[in-house]
Amino acid sequence: MSEKISYKEAGVDIDAGNLFVEKIKPFVKETLDENVIGGIGSFAGAYALPKGYKEPVLLAATDGVGTKLKLAIEAKKFDTVGIDLVAMCVNDLICNFATPMFFLDYYATAKLEVNEASDVVKGIAKGCKEAECALIGGETAEMPGMYKEGDFDLAGFAVGIAERAEIGGKEVKEGDILIALKSSGIHSNGYSLVRKLLFEKLKLGFDYEIDGEKLIDILLTPTKIYVKTFKQLKDKINALAHITGGGIVENLPRALPENLRAKVDSSKIKTLPIFDFISKYVEREEMFRTFNMGVGMILIVSEENASEVLDKSGGYVIGEVEKGDRGVRLI
Repeated sequence: MSEKISYKEAGVDIDAGNLFVEKIKPFVKETLDENVIGGIGSFAGAYALPKGYKEPVLLAATDGVGTKLKLAIEAKKFDTVGIDLVAMCVNDLICNFATPMFFLDYYATAKLEVNEASDVVKGIAKGCKEAECALIGGETAEMPGMYKEGDFDLAGFAVGIAERAEIGGKEVKEGDILIALKSSGIHSNGYSLVRKLLFEKLKLGFDYEIDGEKLIDILLTPTKIYVKTFKQLKDKINALAHITGGGIVENLPRALPENLRAKVDSSKIKTLPIFDFISKYVEREEMFRTFNMGVGMILIVSEENASEVLDKSGGYVIGEVEKGDRGVRLI
């Protein structure tokens, strides 16, 4: 008779999964609001549509964290990438004038390390609180053989709500002002280039300092979440552009109509020290096509609303909208 084998011997620990669920319940509960139906542990998350909408439309966004995760794993620092995950999704939603309602995550790993995974979910919950949305579900998959030991991957899914008439914002016009909102750092794009340059080519250590701050802390600074700013100023904004992969030159045109382009004065952009450092080794054009350069979100506003938006958002002017084929003219 052949010897019997268990699921645990195959690399999947059901007990560890149950312990993980118990550990994350307190963080998840902190994100729940009055629209959440039921508790944690059901087969699906339930959320009641908020009242007060005339013609409500649901919008959804999904994203990951990319190779920034590799740095978190190598540094054994897991408390910030969950914030990145939420930020990448909800910052996209608000560009379509959707208010985030709820979030779900997918965590896949070779072997579930309960404490590490709990730190990740704690970060997700923190991001949800900042974005004022509920964490109503998730999936944890333990897949030995699919991932190398110590590796894991993350995906996030956010759903928001908007009035049908407001989707995409208001009409963007010639003369509208471009207001930049500061990024908190590199956010979650361009890390393949960052890792190649800083660690393979320059062979820098995690403790290398730029402007008195350790490199690993700079690189793992979580993506800034702009939801509260959007909610506060929604009526004063014509359009928004989330500056992610592709930088300003690729993302800003997505908020413009066919017959208008953005004139951006690059000398006005308040770049961060990490970008100044990287730019010593990377061409300017490549920098602007890869990184946010210190600008995490761009608001397009009418001239009469610019002063109020500047005061309340903490942003600054980097250019204006002009006639021309849709695109960005960097000067």
